[in-house]
Amino acid sequence: MLNYSFDNFVKEGLHEECGVFGIFSDGSLDPAYACYNGLLALQHRGQESCGIAVSDEGVIDYHKNMGLVTEVFNNSILDSLRGQMGISHVRYSTAGGSVLENAQPLVMRYVKGTLSVAHNGNLTNAVEIRRELEHKGAIFQTTIDSEVICYLIARARLNCHSVEEAVAQTMTHIKGAYSLLVMSPSKLIAARDPHGFRPLCMGKLNGTYVFASESAALDACGAEFVRDVDPGEIVIVDNKGLRTMKPDFGEKKKSLCIFEYIYFARSDSFIDGVSVYEARKQAGRILAREFPVEADMVIGVPESGIDAAIGYAEESGIPYEKAIVKNSYIGRTFIKPSQSERMKSVRIKLNPIADMVRGKRVVMIDDSIVRGTTVDRIVTMLRDAGAKEVHMRISSPPFMWPCYYGTDIPSRGELIACNHTIEEITKLSGADSLGYLPVESLHEMIGYAPVGFCQGCFTGDYPADIIRETLEGKERGGMNFDSKCIGKEQENE
Repeated sequence: MLNYSFDNFVKEGLHEECGVFGIFSDGSLDPAYACYNGLLALQHRGQESCGIAVSDEGVIDYHKNMGLVTEVFNNSILDSLRGQMGISHVRYSTAGGSVLENAQPLVMRYVKGTLSVAHNGNLTNAVEIRRELEHKGAIFQTTIDSEVICYLIARARLNCHSVEEAVAQTMTHIKGAYSLLVMSPSKLIAARDPHGFRPLCMGKLNGTYVFASESAALDACGAEFVRDVDPGEIVIVDNKGLRTMKPDFGEKKKSLCIFEYIYFARSDSFIDGVSVYEARKQAGRILAREFPVEADMVIGVPESGIDAAIGYAEESGIPYEKAIVKNSYIGRTFIKPSQSERMKSVRIKLNPIADMVRGKRVVMIDDSIVRGTTVDRIVTMLRDAGAKEVHMRISSPPFMWPCYYGTDIPSRGELIACNHTIEEITKLSGADSLGYLPVESLHEMIGYAPVGFCQGCFTGDYPADIIRETLEGKERGGMNFDSKCIGKEQENE
């Protein structure tokens, strides 16, 4: 079995980045309650903090706090947030600590009025820009890269005719992943980075426009899906209606994070025209063809492993069975900010149904292996419950490189696939066999749809430039806003 410390154990797994939801209402939907319902649908993307900001005839009010959506908001708070439009956010901290001042949306007052921003993603040149702004006298109130975006928009607005022009100008300076919602006193603006790393879609109900990280959040407030916001597109909604801008960012490769399909998004969401559920089932089918095995049942590790397990069962003809029960009341294990909380969650989150696996040969499908400690525990649980054989199938390729665009994939030294062969991982985990989704099968997983995606965490081929400071900061375990900025770009594009 894996000989890992508690510290390694509690860090195992992938962390979500964030979720955003915004609305410009014609009166048919209450913005605060629509945001609340939208955030509930996006809660899986972040469970550390959440917030809602609304604009009432140009006056912006907000409420945010640490905790789940249902813990932070109640009817009294929502009733106090009156307005015609709103933006909202659920957060997992990929850059900046898990503290209240880093909760979003950010609300800033400047010479042109009030600005509110909600951001999903990570900027790869945030440290460089922040240092430049600080040297010009800027005082930052948070440690998140989203505040850098706020400062740039506010500064650009002083010399622009509109907020959307300021957003467009800001987008020429920032690099990396960002799906943005920007609210001025009279406009709601949605923007997506030129590579389209993070998802952002648009819906409509009568004359109300809604934006969200996932289409499932549109369903939650009764809005009909219209389309995805294109990479590099800026969508503006105000009392005059909806219009779009498409600044020229040059030729950029579309690079949606492939883990939206493998793990992050809800199964009932469609992202860039592709069903998340069908993509996961297809991953299971590919695994069944690539790594067949004689077994009595196929089981999935809740939640994202279940869809792939169904696909594996359909393709292989081996029956699918529910053999692992998830405690649905504690959220996703590794979104918990403190290690002690994570440990408690791991211990109570998953439990096998012993009668189902006793004496059986089991194919166990999971979405990924990061450090290797969680799969070790699950295999041990199944063995202790009496499983005769445990064959692991993973619906993603091996992690070989960190992520710099908003997914909390650690440095290479912590990735088990960088330090062990597949045979060694199989032995260390206690499994009888192990098969990963081949990296060349990722296009097949999404049905050969015309969706460009980022697979940098598997191949090291990053589609956007990364500042050397960011590269070094990732190796140290996080973004560093205090060290000297080198400002040297890595040529990857």
